Amino acid sequence: MSRVHLIFRTIHIFLRARRGQRISRFGVASTPFRVWATDLDIFRHMNNGVYLSILDLGRVDLLSRSGIWAIFTARRWYPVVVAETISFRKSLTLGQRFTVESKVLGFDAKSVYIQQRFVVAGEIYAEAFVRGRFLKRGGGVVQIPEVLDAMGELPADLVVPKWVLAWAESTALPATRAPAPSEWL
Repeated sequence: MSRVHLIFRTIHIFLRARRGQRISRFGVASTPFRVWATDLDIFRHMNNGVYLSILDLGRVDLLSRSGIWAIFTARRWYPVVVAETISFRKSLTLGQRFTVESKVLGFDAKSVYIQQRFVVAGEIYAEAFVRGRFLKRGGGVVQIPEVLDAMGELPADLVVPKWVLAWAESTALPATRAPAPSEWL
């Protein structure tokens, strides 16, 4: 059942983004939500896995309303998550309204970094950092210089915090063509 409600939310996000207020490519997208019964775990607060699914929708809204989605779709590119980390501060409960705020932090040689927050009445309830890449529908990875060329000029204040880059490096898995045996220490 939870997958079904995600489909409805996804359709709603795309429709809302079409007629919603445009944002700059590197602005903050604020995407409103409400906690549904299907979002809850046995402790009657939003399940931690649902947070990650809703973060996906926040990124869709960010990419759509900033015009990035259209640029990348025309080039037959699509986004994938490489790594993400989330910290929880307060629980979200049934019927509670919240906003997901999403912002592109910047780029390194391989990835784009996005910061996202779950916010209730101006207060952060949870915060996530996402490392992503873009793939080509025909196969292969979109290189960051191609991404930057497609997005245009970057703002001078676009800087990925050093700790986020260290996190990305420390959690990176081997490349897809490299061996990655499952050996427990």
